[in-house]
Amino acid sequence: MNARMTDDIAKILLVDDLPENLLALKALLRDIDRLEVHTATSGEEALSLLLEHEFALALLDVQMPGMTGFELAELIRGSSRTMHLPIVFVSAADREPSYTFRGYENGAVDFLYKPLDSHAVKSKVRVFTELHLKSRELRRQLLELETARVEQERLLATLTQTQAELQRSLTMRDEFMSMVSHELRTPLSVMSLDSVMRQEKLKKGDLAWFSPERLQSMVGRDARQLRSMTRLIDDMLDISRIQHGKLSIRPEHTDLGELARHIVADFDTHYRKVPLQVQVADGIVGNWDDSRIGQVLVNLLSNALRYGDGKPVQVEVARGDDGMALLAVTDQGAGIPVEEQQRIFEQFERGTGAEGSPGMGLGLFISRYFVQAHGGSLTVKSEPGAGSRFEVRLPMAR
Repeated sequence: MNARMTDDIAKILLVDDLPENLLALKALLRDIDRLEVHTATSGEEALSLLLEHEFALALLDVQMPGMTGFELAELIRGSSRTMHLPIVFVSAADREPSYTFRGYENGAVDFLYKPLDSHAVKSKVRVFTELHLKSRELRRQLLELETARVEQERLLATLTQTQAELQRSLTMRDEFMSMVSHELRTPLSVMSLDSVMRQEKLKKGDLAWFSPERLQSMVGRDARQLRSMTRLIDDMLDISRIQHGKLSIRPEHTDLGELARHIVADFDTHYRKVPLQVQVADGIVGNWDDSRIGQVLVNLLSNALRYGDGKPVQVEVARGDDGMALLAVTDQGAGIPVEEQQRIFEQFERGTGAEGSPGMGLGLFISRYFVQAHGGSLTVKSEPGAGSRFEVRLPMAR
């Protein structure tokens, strides 16, 4: 029998020491719908049934050997499980006020006197049965309402969170498009002005203006602007691949020290004003994607040169105390406040003091993703006024 069918049935308890009285009562009540009758011939047997079932009504014979109906009623009222059970006493005694008073004092809601009036018995049982079933249905409905309310609150919280995430995504998209426009406009404007100037000189036939020194300066400036735009486009492509789970890592046997030397040498060509110090240990090798790890070092060096106040920047490659390969970039700039040291690894986030400098706040986010894709970690150690040290740890080849 399922739970809903059980909820449609009310149970009553008949207690009498004479089996023939119980049989007569059961026969009297048998035509009442949705009623299940349980019987007991003693108080002890009745208490056992009360532990097993939830009853709508108990009809107790008062005068029983051993435990009387009054004593059983006291025990019923003393239990939190049964204290609200309606009790009707069945008595053959006269309607003496003191006797009746004692019954009500012990928790009775009514009295039935022998010989029993069948119509009165059925009426009372029907009333308490209907009350019990309606009460149970009300409790069920309240429980369903509470469950629905909790689910509604959960759905509302989920909807609110989704709306907040959507709004954040829209804001990030707008900021992203604004930053892309700004970052592309700057190098394009410089190259556009240079192009107009060259065209004007060529129209006038002023070839002397194109001296070797000026040509070399123009070529260098064009190369810097092209590198800036290429790096921006590469960052946007990497972000798109990361978000769609399509970023590929192609590990191969890589010497981290050799990779670092090549990248620092390239930077030395373009940043001669800032000393780059390299300290490389031999034998730091592993199965890494040299293109991705190289991009990580480029990002870290670019940040160090950008925020290092023109002071020397150190690149270190060594075996860490934990047995991992260590790649560290240290600058002597203004440092990063503690409250910003995790935020700077998020998309489009930049540290204090980055205003006015190029970049979209993607480098560290992409770099940490590349390193984690290799099973490593990227962390920062910094204090305001004491510079910053970014450490990459990668698993080495066995």
